[in-house]
Amino acid sequence: MEVRSMKKHLKKMLCVATACMLIPTTPVFASGAIVENPAAAKTQPVVEVEGGKLIGFTRNDTYCFWGVDYAYADRFEQPQKVEPWEGYQFAQSYGTISLIPDQTAVGADEFVWPHRYWTQSDHCQNLNIWTQDLNADAKKPVIVFFHGGGHTNGSSIESTAYDGQALSEYGDVVVVTVNHRLNAIGYLDLSSFGEEYAGSGNLGAADLAASLQWIHDNIAQFGGDPENVMIFGQSGGGSKVATMMRQPAAEGLFHAAGMISGGSANISDNTNAKLLGEKTVELLGLTAETIDEIKTIDYRTLLAAGNQAREELKEEGINVNWGPTADGVVVMDEFVTTGIPVIVSGVFSENTVASYKYGDFRHHEWDEAETAEKLEERFGDKAEALLAEFNKLYPEMEDRELYFYNNTMSSKWDTATALTEAGDTVYLYEFDYEAPVNGGITAFHCEDLAFIFRNMDEPMVNIAYGSDPAAYTVQDAIASAFIALAKTGTPSTEELPWDAYEIGSHNLMKFNTESKCVDHDTTAYTEILNAE
Repeated sequence: MEVRSMKKHLKKMLCVATACMLIPTTPVFASGAIVENPAAAKTQPVVEVEGGKLIGFTRNDTYCFWGVDYAYADRFEQPQKVEPWEGYQFAQSYGTISLIPDQTAVGADEFVWPHRYWTQSDHCQNLNIWTQDLNADAKKPVIVFFHGGGHTNGSSIESTAYDGQALSEYGDVVVVTVNHRLNAIGYLDLSSFGEEYAGSGNLGAADLAASLQWIHDNIAQFGGDPENVMIFGQSGGGSKVATMMRQPAAEGLFHAAGMISGGSANISDNTNAKLLGEKTVELLGLTAETIDEIKTIDYRTLLAAGNQAREELKEEGINVNWGPTADGVVVMDEFVTTGIPVIVSGVFSENTVASYKYGDFRHHEWDEAETAEKLEERFGDKAEALLAEFNKLYPEMEDRELYFYNNTMSSKWDTATALTEAGDTVYLYEFDYEAPVNGGITAFHCEDLAFIFRNMDEPMVNIAYGSDPAAYTVQDAIASAFIALAKTGTPSTEELPWDAYEIGSHNLMKFNTESKCVDHDTTAYTEILNAE
């Protein structure tokens, strides 16, 4: 239910069930209605959390609680604990997602990575839970997912691949996915306008830390172990994981991490972010005296002003994107969480040269001459030397695959080294499996998530993979590794040993039809690629 302009204590939620009595003191929630004594409380799973009772549902043998509010915040305010309620709150549908820019075009990856959009709101601090056990003493490992979208777009349900049921069932773990504030409502730094706005440039990150605090305080009621929480995120979600490692508010709330196709050991301070905030306020016609009006300005107007401010700063040589910065209030410039196992990864093509949008969509039909022509088209006079190095790195692949190679892992060695020096144990992987549809779709940005979540049987995901037995083999390998990390602190298993990264080495796991840990030194390839 959308709640764009609601204020605490002033409005009541409407009940979606007929003849249900509302509690007069109903607080504001982003998701389910609150009722006094619903029949569902006798037939559906009920969990009592800090604040009140939740009614979920079962799907097969999995307990599901969706749209659970973990915090509340008005525009540009820090997240606060949800106020207690009496009666039962329904947690049977997804909650609202963050306000995001209008989607005006269908993505090139839509066939192989279909998107799902949802009701948006300022009040989007909610999460979804899948679990096999509601025994508070069960102490199952907890796996928490932060979605991608570059801090601008995305949600916990943007892809059907994010459904946590299959992973929860397969590993007997508790799976949680999280929504939080994005773009201008999550990362517009207004700290130049007074103490009230301190930390406003990292509200999206503050939301995520609040979600981890809620998980710590309540996940035992869902069978989870609050002292064994793994967080992972992909793309922008990987950056969110790295940010959690810099947040004092998140310290001690997670015990393993995964930075999937995103995240690094570097972060900028908030100098330029403050300039963006100041210019956005100016474009909105506000001043220090009228700044509080920004809390009620229409979101599209706010976002348009923020994006115009970004463009004007870019003309001055200052690039500012929506996202976290080291402001010294919410996010520090040094890691505060260290000494944990961390997965760092990439995929073969990522989003720049994936064959769903790059090339001529028939690369497996190229003969030797056409392959040479295509490689020269992309790499010029470096093609022959790069191919020689590519063959060393990928002896199992055909020459034509070089055309779609992104050299992803070359940017990961520095991240792995910095994390290792900080005291973390790092495990690297590259995802290389090619989807068989449309003549072959090389491993693209986001693809590995469907395998991590073990969702090859999800109908919209399955379109790209059909009944390919190899896809199921790959998903079992990578899902088992993530479950092993959550359970044991290492992704290495008896079936698939995985060595930790050591400074100066280049060992990583390759997930493909035959997954294995290999030496993958991209130094020579990168030097040739970057040579003048």
